[in-house]
Amino acid sequence: MALDELRVLGACPLDCPDTCSWVVTVRDGEATGLRGNPDHPYTRGALCVKVNRYLEHTRAADRILHPMRRVGPKGSGRFERIGWDEALEEISVRLRAIVAEHGGEAIWPYLGTGTLGYVQGCEGVAGRRFWNVLGASRHYLNICSTAGNVGLWRTNGTPAGMDPETFALSRLILLWGTNTLTSGHHMWKFVQEARAAGAHVVAIDPIRTRTAEQADEHLPIRPGTDAALALGLMNVVLSEGMEDRDYLDRHTSGWEDFRAEILRHPPGRVAEITGLPEADIRALGVRLAHTRPTGIRATMGLQRHAGGGAALRAIAAIPGVTGDWRHPGGGVAYSTSGHIHLNIDSRDDLLAAPVRRLTMTRLAEGLDESVKCLWVYAANPMGSTPDQNRVRERLLREDLFTVVMEQFPTDTVDYADIVLPATMQTEHVDLHAGYGHMYLMWNEPAVEPPGECLSTTETFRRLARHMGLTEPSLYDSDLELAEQLLASGHPSLEGVTVDRLRKEGWVRLSVPRPFVPFADGFPTASGRMEFGRGPAYVPPRTASAGDGPYPLALITPASHTFLNTTFGNNPELLRRSKGPRVLVNPEDAVRRGLGDGDRARVFNDSGAFEAVVEVTDRVRPGVVASSKGHWRKLSAGGATVNAVVEERDADMGRGAVYHDNLVELAPCAPPDALPDTPPDALPGTSVRPGHVRSGIGKAPVPHADDA
Repeated sequence: MALDELRVLGACPLDCPDTCSWVVTVRDGEATGLRGNPDHPYTRGALCVKVNRYLEHTRAADRILHPMRRVGPKGSGRFERIGWDEALEEISVRLRAIVAEHGGEAIWPYLGTGTLGYVQGCEGVAGRRFWNVLGASRHYLNICSTAGNVGLWRTNGTPAGMDPETFALSRLILLWGTNTLTSGHHMWKFVQEARAAGAHVVAIDPIRTRTAEQADEHLPIRPGTDAALALGLMNVVLSEGMEDRDYLDRHTSGWEDFRAEILRHPPGRVAEITGLPEADIRALGVRLAHTRPTGIRATMGLQRHAGGGAALRAIAAIPGVTGDWRHPGGGVAYSTSGHIHLNIDSRDDLLAAPVRRLTMTRLAEGLDESVKCLWVYAANPMGSTPDQNRVRERLLREDLFTVVMEQFPTDTVDYADIVLPATMQTEHVDLHAGYGHMYLMWNEPAVEPPGECLSTTETFRRLARHMGLTEPSLYDSDLELAEQLLASGHPSLEGVTVDRLRKEGWVRLSVPRPFVPFADGFPTASGRMEFGRGPAYVPPRTASAGDGPYPLALITPASHTFLNTTFGNNPELLRRSKGPRVLVNPEDAVRRGLGDGDRARVFNDSGAFEAVVEVTDRVRPGVVASSKGHWRKLSAGGATVNAVVEERDADMGRGAVYHDNLVELAPCAPPDALPDTPPDALPGTSVRPGHVRSGIGKAPVPHADDA
C-alpha cells in the first residue's frame, strides 16, 4: 500500500442478511478501491455482483447532489435547484401549517430498507425522535419479514435461530425458499464445508434457481404450500418413530394437539397440496428422521404469501420434533436480528399523545385525504410497494406535500415537491448488524460527501434547528447515538464499545462458539417451544391457480443484479439484467402462443406489466416468475411487476403477499425502444444540468471480479 493511501473499514448497508464488512482504499481524498474484508470471518474478502460496483455507483452521472424543488406536474420529474436554507424554510413552513391545521398525524414518515443502519437507517428507526416531537403518525415497516417474524415469535419467542456459520456442522441442509447464491451467497461456503464432510443439500423452491441447480436435490414445490410440506415431513418422522421424545417432553408445549395435526397430513395428502411426488416427500422425510443434525435455511421470500406466518411456524416446529435444536448445526436460520440486543430508544416519551399506525405495504389504502405530508427516506415506494397503479394515483394528489430524501432520481422522486440529497455509505457514520450472522460492524466515512449531500441524521438535526425545536435529544451526534445503542447492558454486548468498533471494524457478539440458542429452552413465557393452536397450514391465494380468468401463479423473486430497486439504474447491472423477464413453463407458453424472446403482457385486475418471455422448465406448469427491482420509468410499458401485486395481508403481522398473486399472459406488440442513453438522460428523471457530480469522466473505479 502506498504511503498516501488509507484503508477505511466499513460495512455494506443494503437489505441482505450478509451485511458484508468491506475495506475502502482512499487516495488523495478519493475512494479508489473497494473489496470485501478478508479478515472478517463471514465476509472472507468477497462482495457480491451488485456491491462490487458500489464505488462506481456513488459517482454515477445521475447522483442527486443538491436540494431541488418541483417545477413541473407531479410525476414529470422536473425540478429546479435550490439551496438548503430555502429547502428547510419551505419544509418548515409546510410542516408547521399541517400540524396546526390537521395535527401531527397528518404526517406519514415513510422509512424503508434502503439502508439497514442503526444510526442512519431503519434498524434504529432513524428520525423517530423528530417525528415524535411533531406527533406524526407511526410508520409500520412490514415490507420484508413480518409474517415470518410473528410466526416465529409465537413458536420460539424470537425470530432468531441458528448461527449460519454452524451450517458447516450440519449433515442434512434444507435450503427452503431461499436462493442462497443470489441473496446471501456468503453462507454457501459453510454449505460447502458441510458437503465436504458428507452433508446432503436439498433446495425446496418453486424455481430451479442458481442455488437449486447446485443442490443435491431440488423439490419444485407449489408456491405457498410450504407449511403442508413441513407437516408431511414430520408425519414421516413420526411413522419412523424418530421424534425426540425427551426434547419434546422437556422443551415444548402443546405437543399432543400438534401431533394430531401432523397425523392429518400424510404424504399422499401433502403430495396433492404441494404438487410434489409422494415418493419424494417420503424419501426426504426418512432422511430427515435419521439425520442429525439437520439445518434449515428459510429466508424472507418464503413467507410472502397468505399463509406466511403459519409456514414459518411449521418449519420451526421441525427441529422441535426431531430435537435438532439441541445440536450444533441443527435448527432453523431465518434471521439473527433477535440476537442483537441494542438499546433502540426511539423516545416515545416525546409523544404528547398516542398516534395512529400506518402500514407501509398499504400505502395506496393509507394515503387518503387525512395524510397531508408524505416524507420518504431510504425507500422507493413507487418501485417496491404493492398495487403500483393505485399508489401512483395517490402520489399525484396536489394537496399532498411530498418530501423525498434520496441519492438517485427513483420513480418515487418524480412525485416529490422537495428532494433532499442523501449521502451514501462511504460518506457517513453508521453501525450495522447482519441479520444473517453474529457480528456488529462499524462504518467509518471514507470520503467527504459530494455536492451538498447530507446524512439522514444531519438532515433531521438541521431541520429541527430550523424549526426552533428545543428537545435536546434531537441534536445528539452520530457517535452519541451509537454509544446509546451499545448501552443496553445485555451480556451479548459485553466488551463492545464504539472505540473498539472504530478500531477493529467488527466484533462478534459475546455468545458461545458454536452457538446453540435453544438447547435448553426458549425465550417464551413458558420457556418452551409453543406448538400452539390454530391453522397449521393456510392455503395461498394461488391455490386456485388453473381456474378463472387468471390461472397462473406469479412469484416475484430477488434479482441477481439488483437489490430491491437499488442499482436498478446502474447501466452495467441494468444491461446484465436483460430487462424485465418472465419465466414461463413450455406447456403454458404453447397454450398462449408465446415463444422464447417474445414480449408478453402480464396482467390481472390490479394492472399489467410487460416482460420478455423466457420459456423454461425452471418453473413448473401453472407458475410464472418475474424478478423484482426494475424501475418503472426504465421499463417498457411504464410498469413493473408490482402493478399486479395485490395490496393484501398475510395471515400474521400484516405481511406482504408478493408471491401470492394470480395472473394471465398474452402476447403484446414490441414497444418503441427506450432511448439508448444513460439513465440521467432518460425521460422523467430528476437530474438536470448543474446537478451532476464533478469528476464524471474519470477512469472507472476498479472492482473485484463479479461474484
